[in-house]
Formats: sequence, C-alpha cells, structure tokens
Amino acid sequence: MISSRFDTVSRAVPAVSDAPVDAFTARLSELYGLSQKSHYVFGSPLGPFYHHGRHLHLPRFVYFGPHTHDESLRLAFLAGFDAADLRSSLALAHLIERLAITPDLGQGLNLSFFPLLDVAGLAHGMAARGLPLASWRDAGVPELNLLEKDARARGYHGYVRLETTGTEEVISVRLRNEVGGSPAASGIELVSSVDFEPWPVRWEADALNSRVSDGPLTVGDDLPLQPFELTLRLPQNWSAELIREATNTILKRFIIRHRALQAYSQHL
Repeated sequence: MISSRFDTVSRAVPAVSDAPVDAFTARLSELYGLSQKSHYVFGSPLGPFYHHGRHLHLPRFVYFGPHTHDESLRLAFLAGFDAADLRSSLALAHLIERLAITPDLGQGLNLSFFPLLDVAGLAHGMAARGLPLASWRDAGVPELNLLEKDARARGYHGYVRLETTGTEEVISVRLRNEVGGSPAASGIELVSSVDFEPWPVRWEADALNSRVSDGPLTVGDDLPLQPFELTLRLPQNWSAELIREATNTILKRFIIRHRALQAYSQHL
C-alpha cells in the first residue's frame, strides 16, 4: 500500500515549513502511483527501520531501461541529505516522474533514485544530522545502514550526490574514486563542462591519494567493482525551479554520456 511506503514524513515538522513538506508529500505519493502503472520505473523503498517510535522507509525508485541485463550500467542518485531543504529532493522527484512518463534515456540502464536520505530528520523535525559528511561503513545511522546494504547487494558503477550547499553562483563539482582523486586519470572523461551549460561550474579536487572518509565510497574497498562518486553542490540561493531545471538537464546529459562510454568500452 502507498500509505505504508510513505510513512516517512510528518505534517507537524517544526524544522521545516509546511509548504515544502506538503509539496514533497504530494510528489512522493504521485511517484508511487506512477510507478504502479509504469513499465520502466518501480517504487521499491528500503526498510522499514524503527526510529523514535515510528517505522519508516527510505524512498527508492528504480528505472530499468529497455533490454536491461546483468551488465547494464548501474548508477545511484542521492538527494535530500538535510530535511530542512527539500529542493534537491523535489528536483530528483521530477526526473523520476519524467522517466516514468517518457522513458527516453536509452537501453540497458539500471538506475536507482533515492530522493530523500534524511528520512528521520523530516519525520521528527530534527536538526541537520551531518549525513553528507558521514561514512556509510558501520554508520550507526539507520538510513545509511540501509544504503550500505543496498550498495553491497547491487554493486553500482557510480553514485551521484545532489546537495544545495553552494555559497556562490556556481555549481561546484567533485568527481572522485575510493582513494581520492578523479577517475578521469584513467583517460575516461565521465563528465565535462559542456554537460553543465549554460550554468557556470567549478571543479573541486580532494588531496591526491587521500582515502575517502564520507559517503558511499567508504563501502567500496571490499567490493569487486570500485565505483566512482560525482557530487554536485548547487547554489543555496537558487530557486526550487532553477535547481529542478539544472538538475534534470545535467543528470540526463551525464547518464547519456556515461551510457555511451560504457557501450564503447564493451566493444573494445
């Protein structure tokens, strides 16, 4: 039932205004309804987990493009790290909706979307819980514990994180692998400045060879497939509409680019 999947929010949340919470509530309910009718997008929440007297679920939607198989490109998209700002969640929800209505990203894709990571924060009106900086390995955070298990079960090729923490009028981009640095060092260009046009972009870099201490790559050292991680930090002062437009445009370009790269490598 949709109601059981949707036990992730409370309408009496002191830390978040009613309008964004209601908007996200409506969008999530719509997405579950669409997923029941779609041949390509499926609502598959993780959990439940028990937190402060409530059983909650971590929303997840999975998109299978035509002719998906075991070797298909597997990517995970993460948003809603802080329930006080749901703009990234709403932006990712819009992309999921478009894929359910018009599955036009091509064949052989296995994409997982997590539009709200801070489930307990939204349900209980909690202050920021530091999820962007937390390790996924033995995190002791129920949502991250579920994501760790999912990472080990699905073996993603890569992760894309959406955050609304930028303090300037520019999209900050960080691309890294498990030991720090960029996967582009191997000669594979996973993302380009062209993918961000017409928005300005700034590239960030971690210290070379420094081990990753946060996010999904903390799980990757004992997996047969070493994933990459792409983080997009969108300006805080952008409107929800602009964040939605930029997110959807950039992510679709990224998916199409990466799918083409994988198809090329399989024929080498």
